[in-house]
Amino acid sequence: MDEAVKIFNDKMGAPFIREVVPLARLAHYSQRLPERLLGYWYEHGWTGHADGIFWIINPAEYEDVVRSWLEGTEFETKDTYHVIARTAFGGLYLWGEKTGHALKIESLLSRYCAQDLGTTEVNLDRESQIFFLAPSVEGSDFFSLFRRARRKLGLLKSDEMYGFVPALMLGGSEELENLEKVKIVEYLMFLSKLSPLKPFTFSDI
Repeated sequence: MDEAVKIFNDKMGAPFIREVVPLARLAHYSQRLPERLLGYWYEHGWTGHADGIFWIINPAEYEDVVRSWLEGTEFETKDTYHVIARTAFGGLYLWGEKTGHALKIESLLSRYCAQDLGTTEVNLDRESQIFFLAPSVEGSDFFSLFRRARRKLGLLKSDEMYGFVPALMLGGSEELENLEKVKIVEYLMFLSKLSPLKPFTFSDI
């Protein structure tokens, strides 16, 4: 097993849910996504980890989400992006075909983190390692709400996330009582229309 993938599995735990990836999907994303990720798909499938706080997902289901979030931004024409993972709170990990693991969106806040990476094969391989090494249970949480949300609302399904109602960008507050289980694609599309995507600043931390 790839060492980076092994570290990811050790850190995030065995999947509590998995979906077998069709061979046609593997073929479709060959040359678009890193071989390290496709190898994970082949061996493990699309998976949910740590009771659903972190998910490795089917990018095809999020194509409209990517278009909606990146429309009108510098990223719209910079690269072709695919959502390859997400958190229970709609944190999106995007892979750029030319730039690699260079963009993450925190959808609840309409904020992004981006890196200006090189486009060499060596850089892309390193970025695919970083993708598997970077996630953590703590880093995937949102205001330490996950455990309480899981107890109150139950485990997430693969098409669900925890979202605030009303949304934070509509004046909602980051309180447990405002969290609900929502359909993730529909909710992400809704959030993408509320506020322009902006970079994280120190005031957001």
